[in-house]
Amino acid sequence: MSALMPGSGTDIIRVRGIRALGRHGVLPEERERGQLFSADVAVAVAPASGDDLATTVDYGQIAQRTREILAGDPCDLIETVAQHIADACLALPLVTAVEVEVHKPHAPVGVAVEDVSVHVVRERHG
Repeated sequence: MSALMPGSGTDIIRVRGIRALGRHGVLPEERERGQLFSADVAVAVAPASGDDLATTVDYGQIAQRTREILAGDPCDLIETVAQHIADACLALPLVTAVEVEVHKPHAPVGVAVEDVSVHVVRERHG
């Protein structure tokens, strides 16, 4: 993940390898059996003003909410899963931008692959 670049006065918080069993996909067997999904999340925030968690974003919240979405209501597309994670991160008051990569390493694509992933970058507007 590299689309978010820290600019002047911006910090990047990254949480990688958040994992959960999910039931995302368009095939019935994907919904029935489920499979392991993972996500990498990076958020852009203003620099913390001091050594106080209240002045930044709690990365535990990012990890927890991402895991809930991965394990939550099934979506046909991992693009939609990535969007839900991005929306949850942008709902945190100090987050100005987010980058999400959702991995589906056991995607049924008919040939052996190491991983299938979707990468989205979103910014707060307004």
